[in-house]
Amino acid sequence: LMMPPLHGERMRTYCHLIGEITHSVLAEIPLGSEFRARDVMQKISMRVILKAVFGLAEGDRYRQLEALLRDRIEMTGNPLRAMTLFFPILQRNYGPWSPGARHQKLAAEVDQLIFAEISERRASGNFDQADMLSLLLSAQDQQGNGLSNQELRDELMTLLVAGHETTATALAWALYWLHRDPAMKHRLVEEIAEAKDAFALTRLPYLTAVCQETLRIYPVAVLTFPRRVEQPVEVLGHTLQPGQMVVGSIYLIHHRPDLYPDSRRFRPERFLEWQYGPHEFLPFGGGSRRCIGASLALFEMQLVLGTILANYDLRLLETRPVKPQRRGVTLSPAGGIRLRLDQRRLAAEPALSLGH
Repeated sequence: LMMPPLHGERMRTYCHLIGEITHSVLAEIPLGSEFRARDVMQKISMRVILKAVFGLAEGDRYRQLEALLRDRIEMTGNPLRAMTLFFPILQRNYGPWSPGARHQKLAAEVDQLIFAEISERRASGNFDQADMLSLLLSAQDQQGNGLSNQELRDELMTLLVAGHETTATALAWALYWLHRDPAMKHRLVEEIAEAKDAFALTRLPYLTAVCQETLRIYPVAVLTFPRRVEQPVEVLGHTLQPGQMVVGSIYLIHHRPDLYPDSRRFRPERFLEWQYGPHEFLPFGGGSRRCIGASLALFEMQLVLGTILANYDLRLLETRPVKPQRRGVTLSPAGGIRLRLDQRRLAAEPALSLGH
């Protein structure tokens, strides 16, 4: 049921929206002022989810959800507090100051708003909008069954948790790498200038390679989801028995010297020189458990980066290499990456300016 909204031509409908959101967020930054890339990219990513996924128009419910979801995401930014996502026992209420109590309060407030939106949308019978909630409301399986309100809520929250912090972190890293290397940035800006419309950004080879290399060098998810061994199997001389849990390290795979020579160097060209297999490059996991929002995440990265580089001049203010740090389940740039907005300009191609 989730496949059609997140793949193919349906993605075209989000081009204008993502560009428009990018411009609206950048417009809030005074010219010549400093900002932190991670914070700004989080704001863009959150608004993309609220509008493209939840289908919310700006208003009271939109603003309430944005604030509550931001608080909930920030709560899991601490690695210890992030454990509440994986261990239900930590979500229990052990008193007003416990992480579980805060988690429960935020979850209840968010759920109240989400269920209200789902109920109103279902009652209206208007599922013609392009947002994912509308598409899921109208979707049916082979037996003609749709999703319940609880299932819809779960799908929306999965896309939020999986797609907000991760995409924002990847975008912040991409801006950092590009503004460290003027030649690399210049090459990408020249390629972007050739795009005839916003959707064409998603077909640019070097822009795609930059996004892929960003996801390789510091994958937003360090580990795969655990797998349970079903029958005895031997892996590299080690025998795994049924019932044992196996976890893959995405980070270590992405830094194998035989696959990625000089792996700590940011070099997008490696993705133009070689087509990596699904077991060699897996920023979104692999197999049947691969993140269903992978297409949307890469799509958003391409459009946001393309829009920013076509319309804004930024300057990197970091004087030393930025190191990764654990932030929840992601490898986030320490300090958030300081940038300065030096200039606003219209893209050479009108279709890439002002989100059109």
